[in-house]
Amino acid sequence: MGMWLSLVAGLVLLVLGGEFLVRGTVRVAERLGVSPLVIGLTLVGFGTSTPELVTSVQAALKGAPGIAYGNVVGSNIANILLIMGGAALITPIAVASAALKRDGAVMVVVALGFAALGLLMPLGVAVGAAFVTALAFYIYMAFRQESRGAVREKADAAQSADPALAPDGTTSLPVSLLTALGGLALVVYGGYLLVEGATTLARSFGISETVIGLTVVAIGTSLPELVTSVMAAIRKQADMAFGNIIGSNIYNILGIAGVTAMVSPGNVPSEILSFDNLVMIAASLAVVGLAWTGLRISRREGALLLAGYGIYLWALWP
Repeated sequence: MGMWLSLVAGLVLLVLGGEFLVRGTVRVAERLGVSPLVIGLTLVGFGTSTPELVTSVQAALKGAPGIAYGNVVGSNIANILLIMGGAALITPIAVASAALKRDGAVMVVVALGFAALGLLMPLGVAVGAAFVTALAFYIYMAFRQESRGAVREKADAAQSADPALAPDGTTSLPVSLLTALGGLALVVYGGYLLVEGATTLARSFGISETVIGLTVVAIGTSLPELVTSVMAAIRKQADMAFGNIIGSNIYNILGIAGVTAMVSPGNVPSEILSFDNLVMIAASLAVVGLAWTGLRISRREGALLLAGYGIYLWALWP
């Protein structure tokens, strides 16, 4: 009974939290004069990855590298194929070319780097520290490259698509930030409850920890990204949906895998190296390629991404 209550409560908190998080972060973007894309890459993208951080570090400390690194890789695969595919089905995701060149390229490069290093050596403190340093540099560069004037016009145009999110001049920055942080807290706690219930359910069926990490835990900890991206898509904030997913994938590898390697050095499980890392790289290349063809991800392409995730689960599940 407690397992099912955890699942239902987690889902409810995720939906409510996602609504507040999107509303608050769009207001913050407007007040700071930066685009919803950059807010999605940083505050939303990294914030919604908090469940992955907590889960992977706890799993690594408990001697379960299959769950720790499976969560990172599985979440990245789910973010691209499941979440971006689902968001694109709701509304096509337009992508600014500059953002695609910068952030899409970074996502592909870090995925390739993680896979290569995992094959060559155990991930230790030095590698983890290099990952975290690279993440800090990326955040700095993303903000530095934003032009306040041009991006302000873009943000205002995007917000005008939904009157409920249009700047009204009355909501202060602290209130907007508290709304976003409150929504984030609900999303993180809701994700935690859902992961706990889903993991208990999976283990009752005798499923291996690596498969649990790649599927049940990865999907569960990616639910904040799912809810936030879907809410952003519904509210015509496609830039935020794209930025949330790309930012989460970058943060998952550089931040979460980096911290995991620092607190619990060790090898990436061989089954992840031989299959799942390749799927993650292929998915990253595919979504960048789809966006590059027309600087948007259409509903048909979203359906293809969802189908790809179904095939991945079919190949993985015992």
